[in-house]
Amino acid sequence: MEIAAKEPAEAGFQPLLQLEMEMETFLSDWRHCDQLSTFMARMISHNRADPVRHSNFFSSALNELLELSFRGGCPKGQIGCMIYRQGATERVRLSFPCPPGHRQFYREAVSKTHREDAYARYLDSISTDLAPSKDVVLLDLAINFDAQVHLDESAPPSITLVVDLPLEGIVS
Repeated sequence: MEIAAKEPAEAGFQPLLQLEMEMETFLSDWRHCDQLSTFMARMISHNRADPVRHSNFFSSALNELLELSFRGGCPKGQIGCMIYRQGATERVRLSFPCPPGHRQFYREAVSKTHREDAYARYLDSISTDLAPSKDVVLLDLAINFDAQVHLDESAPPSITLVVDLPLEGIVS
């Protein structure tokens, strides 16, 4: 596991933390999702207005993203997670190898977060599904965390989920 800071992906965001891990190692144990999200949340939350609250929110959001990559990734390559900050917003750039057959799922799931009916889709999914679908994770982040979600497919075979989380402004 490597942790380092790099240049910001976009202007205005400052790098906080970077983690890289072999995908095969990551996929070897479901608990890695919780362990990594908890560790990273604690590392970046120390200087927020309410560090415990911020850490809990960030850990929950990052855990959901890591679980999404766990369920949809493949064992070849690396998973990478970079955290940036701009004011009240944390940006997560989560990159992982994605089989060609799953790319369309991520395109559609991200697209659903930008539609006007995102809230209705979210409510429908959590109230009617016996087990919520994988794509409801991104809707949950968009609705409950006011996240902006984007997909970067510029480095095949990996994809990158870019999620802006304005956690300091969330009213619990």
